[in-house]
Amino acid sequence: MSECGFIAPVILAVILGLILWPDSLQEKIKKRCETYLEKHGLPSQNDCEKIWDSFRQAFVEKDPCEVPPDAYDSLIHTVSQVSQEPTCNRMMFWSKTKEKVHEFAKKCSYVTLEDFLLGFLLDNLTWCGKSGSQETFTTGCPSWSDCVNNPVRSFWIQASAAFAASACGDAFVMLDGAIDMPYNPDSTFASVEVKHFNSSIMKSLTVLLVTKEGDTKTCESDESLKHLQTDLGSNLKYQCKVVPQSQLQTCIVD
Repeated sequence: MSECGFIAPVILAVILGLILWPDSLQEKIKKRCETYLEKHGLPSQNDCEKIWDSFRQAFVEKDPCEVPPDAYDSLIHTVSQVSQEPTCNRMMFWSKTKEKVHEFAKKCSYVTLEDFLLGFLLDNLTWCGKSGSQETFTTGCPSWSDCVNNPVRSFWIQASAAFAASACGDAFVMLDGAIDMPYNPDSTFASVEVKHFNSSIMKSLTVLLVTKEGDTKTCESDESLKHLQTDLGSNLKYQCKVVPQSQLQTCIVD
């Protein structure tokens, strides 16, 4: 095949790709939305279009370092109109334990932010806009620490705040007992979620301190956990359990 003969099909494939998949981020999010709504028996899939529009309005045409957390308020409100109510006594928070907590939650019937529609839609995705452009981008976007008000960071801050504010009954958090500071004041859990707990609907927080074989850290000996107790205040009951990593699959909380 000549060089020209090879290039032509490639160009055609690219053109067809642009026609059939004009926005891969949009298609991915709408597919996740439809899958979630169907699985949970929630309202019409037409709501996914409304959710996409609310999401897009938060960051499109904006400098990717000038998207504050409250830009996602409309999205959170839209999602709340079609999503399920919080699951009291089964809500699970986490810090530095994402893979472990999701395995545990799935097996033991707990729910994390990523198990609710809002978090499920955008888990592990990257996105941003650009000033003066109607396009959405998934590459060339600022990373988490490049600037404070970037689209991804602002979304997770606002989503985490909303999730924490809805926590009811007895809540749980899985922390990594193998690191020096399981309760890090700079983490989203400490800087956002704990600050939004509502003691009028939430009764207690139980820490699951996950340790590896040979670890000697205890709930009582860890200084960072003392700061957690202080941050919770006197209106929320605090408990802590050391959970060897090897026992995570036994649903030890119950």
